[in-house]
Amino acid sequence: MSIYITPQDELHVEHQGIALTCPHCQTLTHISAVATPKFDDLTHRKPQQVGIVFRCDACGEPIFLKFTANAYTPLRIELAPNYTEVERARENFPLTYLPEESEEVFREALSCYSAGCYNAFGAMSRRTAQSLFRELGERGKLELFDTLQEIRSLAELDDDSFATLRAVLFGSDSDPWPHQPHLNAESAGILLEVMRDLLYQTFVRKARLMQAMTFRKYVAPQVETSN
Repeated sequence: MSIYITPQDELHVEHQGIALTCPHCQTLTHISAVATPKFDDLTHRKPQQVGIVFRCDACGEPIFLKFTANAYTPLRIELAPNYTEVERARENFPLTYLPEESEEVFREALSCYSAGCYNAFGAMSRRTAQSLFRELGERGKLELFDTLQEIRSLAELDDDSFATLRAVLFGSDSDPWPHQPHLNAESAGILLEVMRDLLYQTFVRKARLMQAMTFRKYVAPQVETSN
């Protein structure tokens, strides 16, 4: 995707434009530029980062993105296709199905991720895992590790990614401050999806299935038997 600013102070985005999850209405939608920095001012100052204000096409609220400036030329200012969301959409998960302690800790973990605090997210994910181990016991811990192995196979995770996940979630219990690898946006995103799947498989899926079965039992038609 090519993104650039013209001497007429216009932002051009080729192909399908920019789409993201709006931090205000939580809708996956396209966004439209409403405030682009002036070409002459950017050319004069040549900042490494260029901020642009967009409008959510769904709710109309402002969204601020930062782009890395790749090149300054007389005809255009080339911007990197990747951008930083200054205000990210809140990450959601059906927390009510989790044990009370795990719900509280993982809620904070999601807030850390949404704020872009990836290492804090890793630390809170580890605390979530520790609360699950206390809730489920040693057998439950082994089952969680087996589930992690299944995720590794299904997602075709490479050795480095799996080693990071294992270190974050299953580090030594005897060390109250276990060493954790540094997390960037990519590794934190992988950890987030793994945490979602682990928690869903362990708690959410079972709870929803039990609710559905209970509902079906009470709404099932009664069959009259003839004498």
